[in-house]
Amino acid sequence: MAVADESESLFGNRVTVEQVEEGAELAPKFDAAGFIPCVTTDHTSGEVLMVAVMNREALAKTIETGEAHYYSRSRQCLWHKGATSGLVQKVVEMRIDDDQDCVWLRVDVAGGASCHVGYRSCFYRKVPVGEQRAAGAALEFLESEKTFDPKAVYGDAPNPTQL
Repeated sequence: MAVADESESLFGNRVTVEQVEEGAELAPKFDAAGFIPCVTTDHTSGEVLMVAVMNREALAKTIETGEAHYYSRSRQCLWHKGATSGLVQKVVEMRIDDDQDCVWLRVDVAGGASCHVGYRSCFYRKVPVGEQRAAGAALEFLESEKTFDPKAVYGDAPNPTQL
């Protein structure tokens, strides 16, 4: 059975507000480009690891396999997180928000990192705000060491998600 066929049986039609917000049927709302945002956190600490998008196929594959799949907008293709790096995200819990237009994955990460730059979280820098920003404060690095060496994992090829 093709993934498109699987997603048709996995996802209900959005009929009423009550059905979407109070019902037990998964009826995700994809945006005009066919995406739904996904927030991914560490299942133990709650730390935000990354934010990405899923299309119907990625959401269906994640449900089917129990491993995180996303859609790479920069590469224009399905992306099985960890297929290249080995840093596979095992889904411990998946949630959908009230109006079913955002997904939350709570994951266990093989290797302990989710960021292609080598840090544990993609959110490894803090942005100065208010008085700190007015004083000219720079981005603050919250992680002092990388979990892995991205060049050893991905080689010297430029990463298409950069720049």
